[in-house]
Parts: sequence; C-alpha cells; structure tokens
Amino acid sequence: MPAHAPLSPPVTDRPATAAARPPLTVLLAGPRGFCAGVDRAIKIVEEALIRRGAPVYVRHEIVHNRFVVERLEALGAVFVEELSEIPDDGQPVVFSAHGVPKSVPAEAQRREMFFLDATCPLVSKVHREVERHSATGRHILLIGHAGHPEVVGTMGQLPAGSVTLVEDAAQARTVQPPAGVPLAFTTQTTLSVDDTVEIVAILQDRFPDISSPTKEDICYATTNRQAAVKAIAPRVELMIVVGAPNSSNSVRLREVAERAGCARAIMVQRGRDLDPALAEGVASVGVTAGASAPEVLVDEVLDRLRTRFDLKIEEVVVARENITFKLPAALKD
Repeated sequence: MPAHAPLSPPVTDRPATAAARPPLTVLLAGPRGFCAGVDRAIKIVEEALIRRGAPVYVRHEIVHNRFVVERLEALGAVFVEELSEIPDDGQPVVFSAHGVPKSVPAEAQRREMFFLDATCPLVSKVHREVERHSATGRHILLIGHAGHPEVVGTMGQLPAGSVTLVEDAAQARTVQPPAGVPLAFTTQTTLSVDDTVEIVAILQDRFPDISSPTKEDICYATTNRQAAVKAIAPRVELMIVVGAPNSSNSVRLREVAERAGCARAIMVQRGRDLDPALAEGVASVGVTAGASAPEVLVDEVLDRLRTRFDLKIEEVVVARENITFKLPAALKD
C-alpha cells in the first residue's frame, strides 16, 4: 500500500457470527490499483504542500478518484478547472496526471505562475509522438473518448484541425481525414486493449500507409490490469471493480470483465458503496481496482464482504510492476 494512503474507516455493519457466514472465494487481481503515473502525480502535490505550504492549486482532479482528491483537499490542495480561478498569490499550481493542452502552461508562464506538471510520462510520450508526426506533415487520427482530459490535452498539443478523433469501430469505418495528406494514428493510454486492436485494424485496412506508434500507446498499467481481469472473469460469478465512474481505465475494467465471461460486473467507489447482499448465492467473486484507486479502498471492499461472508482470498497475478517515475526537477533535493 502506498505510504500516503490513510487507514480505512471502520465498517459500520454488524458482522455476522463466524458460524453464520457462508464461505466466499475472492480472486484478487494482480496487478491492481495505483500505477506509477498516478503515484507520481499524488506525490507531486504532497511534496509541493510540504515545501511551499497551503494552498497548492491543482488544475482538474489530479487523478480521477474522489477519495484521493478529498484527502489532498484536507492537506491544503485546492482543485480548480481553469487557471482563471487561481489568484496571483505566488502559490504553486499542479497540472493533473491526464495532461493539458499547450495553451495551459503558456498561460501559466504569462502570469508568471510557479507550476508543476504532473502529466504521466507515458501520456507525455504520446504528446511528443503527435508533435513528431505533425512536424513531418502527417494528419493524426487519435483513438480515444471525446471530452476526456487526456484526449483534450493530446489534441491541444497541435493547432486546431491537426487531429481527428476516432471513438469507436463505427467511426473508424467512416472517418474521412483530409485528402492527399499522409496519416498517423495514436491512442489514449487508458483504452480497452481489445477495442483498440479492432479500431486499429480497420484504420490500417482503410489506410494501408498510415503510420503507427513506435511503441504501444496504451500504457503498461492499463494492459496489465485488463489482463488480470481476463484471467479472473471466467472463474467468478461477480466482478467488483473499485474505481470512479469518470475514470476511463476503471470503466474499461468493468467492460472487460463482462466480455471475458463474468456474468455480472459492477463498479463501486469504496467499500461503503457495496451492498454485500449482491454476493448472496455466489461461490466466488473477483476484485480489482482501477489505476487511480488506492489499495485502502480495496481493503474497504474486502472488509465489507467480511460482514456477511467467510472469505478465502486468492491473488491472481499476471504481471509484476516495478516501474517508478521521477519527480519534476523543481521538487528534487
């Protein structure tokens, strides 16, 4: 569990006696929860608060998880949607892990703000990739979800009209990029791996000369968490995904579970949101967490299930992750 995660609040339900609790097997996905980019982003806010004191302003939710956001708010972080909401008081502003359009740091520089960029390095890689393609005269087809902060940030790296968004296979079959212009595609980092494979295949069939990323754009954490869910889904009757409804990677985990053979997959933000009765009559459930959900929230879900069931927990590990990302130079000793 990350060092910055506080202890879980106690479950208020009165637990059944051991004799009365039916057995329930829990398959716990590994990996799950925080990825290196999320961990880095949170540490940037924490370190800024330690070094500069409150308030530290954060443009957009640092990651898509209310538990994380509320904890940082309690420490002195102030979350805003636009720089125009921030006074000229000299305090730091942090850009979220999802990335921002180029206009945002440009405005921060114009106002002489002290800003820290918490964009995940794997998202920054996509930004540099679209810039490289654009510099060679290519038009970009970006596979992603309209309105998602990462997509807004990636499209905002280039002048308007340089990128066309492709949201699904249907759009891939009908999209009409500028005629006579070479093409390249890139993707949002938190997409369904299987959906993206289908969309890419359609684009490559329609545009055989389209340039592809030098390395897979869907991040390692998204890929690993989906692989763990696929390994568990056929073995359980219920999949519980811990994550926020505005978290793209968490929503994808629920979808992946259903497609991989799980009869029912649900999402909860934390333990108190789970009705343990959903597991009545079920022999086994799977539990996973999106990349922006701390392990403490998984513990809450398990504690919630323990109020009604005698748990036997088995961890199903498909990959080991030991990736870390460095903090910005401005926060290094």
